[in-house]
Amino acid sequence: MSERSGRNGSVSSQNDSPEPEQLAFIRETVRKNKAPKAKPRTWRGAALAKELPVARVLVDKGVLHLDRYFEYAVPEELDAAAQPGVRVRVRFGAGSKNVRDGRREGGGLIDGYLVERVAEAEYQGPLAALAQVLSPEPVLDEELLGLTRAVADRYAGSLADVLQLAIPPRHAKAEARTFPEPPAPPTAPEPGSWQRYERGAGFLASLASGGAPRAVWTALPGPEWADEIARAVRATLASGRGALVVVPTVRLAARVDAALREQLGEGQHALLTSEAGQQRRYSEWLAVRRGAVRAVVGTRAAMFAPVRNPGLVVVWDDGDAHHSDDHAPFPHVREVLELRAGRDKCAFLLGSWSCTVEAAQLVRSGWAAAIAAPREQVRRTAPRVRTVGDLDLARDEAARAARLPSVAWEVARTALRDGPVLVQVPRRGYVPRLACQRCREPARCRHCAGPLEAREATGGLACSWCGREEANWHCAECGGNRLRAQVVGARRTAEELGRAFPSVPVRTSGREQVLDTVSAGPALVVSTPGAEPVAEGGYAAALLLDGWAMLGRPDLRAGEDALRRWIAAASLVRPQEAGGTVVVVAEPTLRPVQALVRWDPVGHAVRELADRAELGFPPVSRMASVSGTPEALADFLRAVELPGDAEVLGPVPVVEPGGPRRGVEPAGERALVRVPPGSGAALAGALKRAQAARMARGAGTDPVRVRIDPPDIG
Repeated sequence: MSERSGRNGSVSSQNDSPEPEQLAFIRETVRKNKAPKAKPRTWRGAALAKELPVARVLVDKGVLHLDRYFEYAVPEELDAAAQPGVRVRVRFGAGSKNVRDGRREGGGLIDGYLVERVAEAEYQGPLAALAQVLSPEPVLDEELLGLTRAVADRYAGSLADVLQLAIPPRHAKAEARTFPEPPAPPTAPEPGSWQRYERGAGFLASLASGGAPRAVWTALPGPEWADEIARAVRATLASGRGALVVVPTVRLAARVDAALREQLGEGQHALLTSEAGQQRRYSEWLAVRRGAVRAVVGTRAAMFAPVRNPGLVVVWDDGDAHHSDDHAPFPHVREVLELRAGRDKCAFLLGSWSCTVEAAQLVRSGWAAAIAAPREQVRRTAPRVRTVGDLDLARDEAARAARLPSVAWEVARTALRDGPVLVQVPRRGYVPRLACQRCREPARCRHCAGPLEAREATGGLACSWCGREEANWHCAECGGNRLRAQVVGARRTAEELGRAFPSVPVRTSGREQVLDTVSAGPALVVSTPGAEPVAEGGYAAALLLDGWAMLGRPDLRAGEDALRRWIAAASLVRPQEAGGTVVVVAEPTLRPVQALVRWDPVGHAVRELADRAELGFPPVSRMASVSGTPEALADFLRAVELPGDAEVLGPVPVVEPGGPRRGVEPAGERALVRVPPGSGAALAGALKRAQAARMARGAGTDPVRVRIDPPDIG
């Protein structure tokens, strides 16, 4: 010891060796810093809870063959916190041979939800213990569990996938927040603008008295729709019940949010949207779950909001694609709120300026009543609609040389004296679609057959799928080398309108920048469908360009979607008695164009529904889309035990050279399975069982995609 001390004495004090206690402290500090965080305990040898020692847990795996509850032992130390509905962490995947001291061990850690506690396990072997209770907040109550299970069964999906859509991610600071007591019910509102509708005032009176009416509401054009929804919510709250409103976009949610603040005051409702951060979104969700607020407005995910004692569910503009979720099992807001209305025996309101065939089916079946204004009121409120068809364009020299037909140009010139003019263009970008000038054949890429587009910066051609530039294009049909704009984009339209009206400001609203409002001064507002800003006092006119581009889509809903987008834009225009005019560039004899001229979206939906019934298409029937590679699809169709009244259409090739995009089936083949009314649950169950069996066999490397009620069936 002294010899070691002498050697250390010749070294500077900065390099002195630490004492043994210091070495131990340093090693422990390094070990803590470098080692990963300790995993939750396996509770080996720990005593179990004396009462209800078995927990049934839904693991967050999201695969169909694991769509069931798994049993775990509850350690005594977790007994108080491990209550039904809380988030837990468990070890999953341990083999039956990995048992020590009567307790199964091993497996990876995975999150889940504790569904219930029971006295005895159905599984006869050794159980693994709950690893951890992540939060004492019971986020999954019996009502939400029943709703999400019903949604999973309807769409042939897993409960775990639906819960990912229904329950927002946890945030500890939000859970620590203290919420106030729920506000006292407000007084019932005056009918206000609901008096413009037949049955409108009666609908509000029924809500205020505790009734549960179900209605399909065709709203009059103008900005009053948000206030009318807010009055319906206030009437429901006056009866001591809660209300839920789901709209397609954040912009529309903000308008209903403002209307609710005006009707109810500050802090009386929650706003649930995707734009809110994780903490704010979870905090708002907890305020609803704990009963601090009884009214909710939000976008798609809000359809699962845990409203206490719901008395009314509202969906606005159910035809908007934002209402259909992009994640499995792809639920639709309208269908989920129909389920909620039936399960909770509450009122249901489907509102829109237009009308979908599904809404018409609800009225025809007697499930809901129609709320609409008299024709005289519609004529006073709607703008004047003028059409420009193919014959008009052929005779119009200005239409061939410029972007606007003469009628549209004259309407815009006159309207700009009194206010802004809205110009709706079907596509964003510069010149997103080109065609041969001689034979009108679409210009496509030689490498992947994708559509060619003109680049704004260079003026050259490039493929919109693979991005390759095309220097020497020639038409494959006629050999021509000159191009024409098949569909002109919003930016190119704004550029051309700027040259046509040099003294008028031109503003654009689209994916890159969506405007919420514009002033009442003269301006040209070029917008893509769905991005139209609201003008103060309404637009003086609206020009709906390239109508054939929307009507010509190879889809069953093309006419319905075109009419819905046209009416949504035209509803922002001043009434006809105030000089409001709409010009639509589309063939006037077509059914959607005639419906716009007459402002009769309900009549259009009823006729579309009759055609669907004759052809056996949804919503008269239930349909599922099954797609995948030819081999995988054939194997799946052989294995599935479909109901006896099911009809398989196809399979047919589905080609997507540019790779899968949002809302598009993957490359391969697709089959449609159709069943009559009443067999939808059997079809979903059969497809779910076949998909689960396929996954259990390990065939997931060659996936098959199943979608119930696909929005696009061609």
